[in-house]
Amino acid sequence: MIKKILFSFLLLLTFTCYSQNIRLSDQAEVSILTCGTGNESYSLYGHTAVRIKDIPNQLDIVYNYGTFDFETPNFILKFVKGDLQYFMSVSNYPNFEYGYRYENRSIYEQKLQLTLTKKQQLFESLNSDLQSENRFYTYKFIDRNCTNMVVDKLNTILSDTIIQTQKPVEITYREILFPYSKNHFWEQLGINIIFGTKVDQKAERLFLPFEFLESLKNTTLDNKPLVSETTTLFEAKPVNYTRSFFNSIYLVIILLLILVLLYNKSINLIYFGFVGLIGVFLCGVGFYSLHKEVMWNYNALLFNPLYFVFLYYYYKNNNKKMLFWGKIIAGLLLVYLLYILNKVHLYLMTPFIVTHFIFLSRIIVTQKKG
Repeated sequence: MIKKILFSFLLLLTFTCYSQNIRLSDQAEVSILTCGTGNESYSLYGHTAVRIKDIPNQLDIVYNYGTFDFETPNFILKFVKGDLQYFMSVSNYPNFEYGYRYENRSIYEQKLQLTLTKKQQLFESLNSDLQSENRFYTYKFIDRNCTNMVVDKLNTILSDTIIQTQKPVEITYREILFPYSKNHFWEQLGINIIFGTKVDQKAERLFLPFEFLESLKNTTLDNKPLVSETTTLFEAKPVNYTRSFFNSIYLVIILLLILVLLYNKSINLIYFGFVGLIGVFLCGVGFYSLHKEVMWNYNALLFNPLYFVFLYYYYKNNNKKMLFWGKIIAGLLLVYLLYILNKVHLYLMTPFIVTHFIFLSRIIVTQKKG
C-alpha cells in the first residue's frame, strides 16, 4: 500500500507538469472503472475510479479518490473520530490493472457518452483537484468515499443530478451492506454492532461501487444511455470459499451456551462487565466520532453501560437496588428486541439477546428467593 502511494505521488509530479496544456482529441474516452471486492476490510465493498484514455495524446490514466496512508499519525483514532484524510491520486492504467489482477479483483469498465466539451471539462476538473487542496477530503463511510466523490464530480460536469439511486428507494443502507460481508462473520458482526440508526435509513445516496455501476446502466443523458459500452477488463478467478466454524455465528452460540451452563457469580460479573464495556465504547464513540453512522446507536440497549450499575449492586449483595436496575435493563432489552425485529441483522444479535435474558432472569429470580 505504501509503495502504491509513493508511486502515485511520483506519477502525480510528472503528470501535473503537462496535464494543464493537454487538449483531448476526438478519440478521447472517459469511463468509470468498478473493481471487485477483496478480503481486506477496506476492500470488502469494491472500488470506483475514473479512466481517461486518449491515444493521440499518449494518455491512459486512472483517477482514484480512494487513497489513504496507513502511516498517518494516530490513524485508528482519526478513522474512528471521522477526520481521517483521504486523497485523490493518479496512476497509469497498466499499473492500475496490474494491482487489481494481483489481488484477484475484477475490473469492469463503462464508457460514457459525453461530448468532447464535457470530457475536456471533466479532465480539467480532475487535474485541478489534483493540484489543489481539493485533492484531500475527509472520509465518510456513506457520504464521502471513492464512489460518491466520482458521482458528485460527474453530476457537477453534467450540470444536473443525472446519476442517482433508482426511485423509489425501498432498501436501507444496512440491507445493501449486509451481503458484502457474508463470508466475513466477525467483520459483519462488528459492523452491525457499531453502526447506528443512520444506516437503517433508506439508501438515497449512491455510495457503493456496484450500486453505482447498476445505476449507470439505467442513466440517460439527452434521451440516450449515458453508458455506451460495458466491458469486463479482468474477471477474477473463482475462489472456493470454505466455511469455518471459527468464522461463523455458531462459535458465538457455543461460547454463550458454555457461559450459560457454567452459571456462577464470577462468570456473571465477568460477562456483564465485558458487555457493559462494549456499551461504554458505543456511547463514547457516538459522542466522540464525527461519523453519523455510529451516532444514536441503539445497540447500546443490548450492550448496555447500565450493566456496570447493576453489577455494582450485585457484587455488594444489595438486592433491592440490584433488582431495580435489573428490571430497567430487562425492559430496555425488550425495547431493543422489538425495535430490531424487522432489521436484517436480527439473527446476529439474537444469541446475545437470549443470553442476556437468561442471565438477568436467573439473577433476579435467585436474588428474590434469597
